[in-house]
Amino acid sequence: MTHHIRSKAVFNWSGGKDSALALHQVLQEDRYEIVALLTTVNRSTRRSSMHGIPTELLQRQADSIGIPLYVVDLTPKGNMEDYETAMRGAVEHFKAIGAGRFIFGDIFLHDVRTYREKQLAPYGIEVIEPLWGRTSGQIMEEFLASGLETVIVTTTADVLGREFIGRRIDAKLVADLPEGVDPCGENGEYHTFCYGGGMFRTRVPFTLGAPMQQSYPVRLDDGTERFYTYWFADLNA
Repeated sequence: MTHHIRSKAVFNWSGGKDSALALHQVLQEDRYEIVALLTTVNRSTRRSSMHGIPTELLQRQADSIGIPLYVVDLTPKGNMEDYETAMRGAVEHFKAIGAGRFIFGDIFLHDVRTYREKQLAPYGIEVIEPLWGRTSGQIMEEFLASGLETVIVTTTADVLGREFIGRRIDAKLVADLPEGVDPCGENGEYHTFCYGGGMFRTRVPFTLGAPMQQSYPVRLDDGTERFYTYWFADLNA
């Protein structure tokens, strides 16, 4: 029996469905040895930057999958400079142990991929995108076929109302999405928490409180501010 030497890679983990599907497929292909699930967490809220998942639940996900969690703390400012400094430390740590590839669950946001490549190229890190280039429809079909279990934890309020908070991602949900909403929520319409199925050895226990609404000011390129309003599930361990 010939054993191929798998190259070491770091998986950039959001805790949501695209991330889970990408990891599921990568583990099945078995081309890489995944040394860690890297995630960014806001230092003041102790929740993941993108999906608002508490650190404790990210840890439970990692424990169930059986891959160590590596947390990058971000200051509450959360600006790009801070992100880049924090990520530089992580990249140097992983380079030192011979992990020269970073895997992401992006689908088709070109500016995101270009940004990642620009950030990581100077370190000689290769960006791997297992889901890249497929349509949202294809990704959703693969997701539904994977058996991964996922729940919606955040929505953009003017696109998806509070009734979508806490719903499982299944064929019925996809059918219920209003016209114009990307099936995978790729334009930020919704974010998810993945808790079972696929590569999870045991289901991750979690609780969902009553949905809460929050608004955040976002400064636009022309200097004006616009408020964005979201529904949150009050997801907790």
